[in-house]
Amino acid sequence: MKAKISLGLIALAAAGCGGGGSTTELPLGTPESVPGFVKGAITRTAYDGVSDDLLTAGLGKTGLAGAAPTFVDGANPTAAELRRSAIYNNYRALIDITANGGYGTLYGPNVDAAGVVTTSEGRIAGEEHIAYADDGSGSNVTMVVQIPSTFNVGQPCIITASSSGSRGVYGAIATAGEWGLKRGCAVAYTDKGTGNGAHDLAANAVYSQRGVRATVASPDQSNFTAPGTDAERTGFLATNPNRWAYKHAHSQRNPESTWGRDTLQAIEFAFYVLNQKYGTPTNGNIYATITKGNTIVIASSVSNGGGAALAAAELDDSGWIDGVAVAEPQVQMNLPTSITIRRGTTPVAAAGKPLYDYFTIADLYQPCAAYSAAAASSPGLAFVPAAIATNRCAALAAKGLVTGATLAEQSNDALAKLFAAGWEPESTLFHATHYALATLSVTLTYANAYSRASYRDNLCGYSFGGTPAAGTPAPLAANAAAQLFGTGNGVPPTSGINILNNNSVGGVAVDAASVSPSTGAADFNIDGATCLRDLFTGTGTQAIATRAGIDATKRTGILRGKPAVIVHGRSDTLIPVNHSSRPYYAMHRANDAEPRLAYYEVTNAQHFDGFLGNALLAGYDTRLVPLHRYFNQAMDIVWNNLKNGTAIPPSQVVRTTPRGGTPGAAPAITAANVPPIATAPPLADQIIYLSGTLTVPD
Repeated sequence: MKAKISLGLIALAAAGCGGGGSTTELPLGTPESVPGFVKGAITRTAYDGVSDDLLTAGLGKTGLAGAAPTFVDGANPTAAELRRSAIYNNYRALIDITANGGYGTLYGPNVDAAGVVTTSEGRIAGEEHIAYADDGSGSNVTMVVQIPSTFNVGQPCIITASSSGSRGVYGAIATAGEWGLKRGCAVAYTDKGTGNGAHDLAANAVYSQRGVRATVASPDQSNFTAPGTDAERTGFLATNPNRWAYKHAHSQRNPESTWGRDTLQAIEFAFYVLNQKYGTPTNGNIYATITKGNTIVIASSVSNGGGAALAAAELDDSGWIDGVAVAEPQVQMNLPTSITIRRGTTPVAAAGKPLYDYFTIADLYQPCAAYSAAAASSPGLAFVPAAIATNRCAALAAKGLVTGATLAEQSNDALAKLFAAGWEPESTLFHATHYALATLSVTLTYANAYSRASYRDNLCGYSFGGTPAAGTPAPLAANAAAQLFGTGNGVPPTSGINILNNNSVGGVAVDAASVSPSTGAADFNIDGATCLRDLFTGTGTQAIATRAGIDATKRTGILRGKPAVIVHGRSDTLIPVNHSSRPYYAMHRANDAEPRLAYYEVTNAQHFDGFLGNALLAGYDTRLVPLHRYFNQAMDIVWNNLKNGTAIPPSQVVRTTPRGGTPGAAPAITAANVPPIATAPPLADQIIYLSGTLTVPD
């Protein structure tokens, strides 16, 4: 439990948190000032909880599950319309929005903080404050602080919600955002420098802090303006027409290296706006009444946002954060050779690989492995056309990367390569859809980010642009371009912007349909895939820069004694447990002087809950359960520990039961499918770290 303290000392943000998360302790009576990293104006908007609100943008539980919101003028959407679109799309991207999947019964806006299903639409009144954070480099990290009308000044709390993936600032609203608002907590969002920022290079158009498209005027005001001069941009377009640059890929700042700082700054910004609202006014000044000492702060989110929360906790040497609760975190580390990870009695094949290492392996082998015997019933297999996958297998064989003379032999060996690289067998059926929908977009984005490449580099022959006609990318349709802030996810392909193979035989083509120069075949661009892999394994200048960028993102596992919980799905195909949560937990136990992290590994759960209810991915629904259910439990566990001193349950495997039934029409989920994290799990289910060995029950 976090005890309140007197206001004899209050934590103010005059100095900013800087690189080490430091702050200045000032005596009561010193006026609060704007944190030094806040750039430009702070925009405040009040929401009545009826026509519009913090959580659902006025759509309510029913509207979030319904058709996409429309625009009065699709070519000229308002900031309010773009916000509504962004919240709608981000919400649906992170959870299964179907009733049979648990929406409205196990989770959702109408399910209250105690887990009780209500008849409410879940709209939450309050106010929202938006500003940029900038370290002086022009980074324009977007921060949002939501203060619900139910915020309790007597028992203040703040929940962080760093964006998932490369999403915009509302990219964790369905997870950490919803949980915090239901509890009456302020929610501190950040796009962590990877948000949905795009620069239409041909039109020289960018997007404002609130998503409105405009011709470039001042980079200080845009969500993202690609670095470089106008002469460099026009020179590039002369031979590369109708291209786009993206914030995560092309900022040339390696945003992941500062995710921890960005999250701490969002917390500090939250304290500032809370005290502007609730502080004590005296003689024209406002004095802080909401402080680190009397406020519960939980760092939270999922995926990349979860990695940002862990990074912030590691960096936090000033006590901003009290606890951590994350799901499926993307976190990287240098795993010592002295640590062994076992599943049951068997050492895992590989553990602790950096994200770029295992993604470039996936990018090479997944389309071929999708046609292995074990993957025959993969959901969405049609998204990886057999003819092109056969050509990829043949190209791998010709380069000596797989063995076998037939498709069957080559694809089976490709799957074996994925097992050897650390994927668990539970991922086998999901490689096809992950390759088709995620693998290359993430790989290419991080290749650019880690190497700090410019859009002008056309790294490995790739670029971003509209669908080519006769070898030339087309401009994006006016409505699609205008609405991009609301519909985009930050990593092409998205909203009509594609990944292009500049080197395709016959002219620029969408990568998936391109023809590789080295093979003369449509094989998912084997030349680009091997080039991306060489950026990790090679010795060239760009490879050296890529590895240096990766090293700048690695974490230590030291959480400074904070109570923490990680939940992760064993079937995670995007961020495999062997390269993220398992080794991070082991490193924490080995390195932290006061280890308080618990790790819960959930069977039959994976990275994209949004896939479970997708009619085009039939079979996800019958085989998998929502990890979101356990994210909410993780939040409850950390909250109850901080608030009431309730013990955190031991690390364990949580054994779930899939819904089964007919793919695409699985029966409704029940609580029996997703049993709670056990307070006292049997020894056979406990995850044990002992003398350098982490043992995860089979």
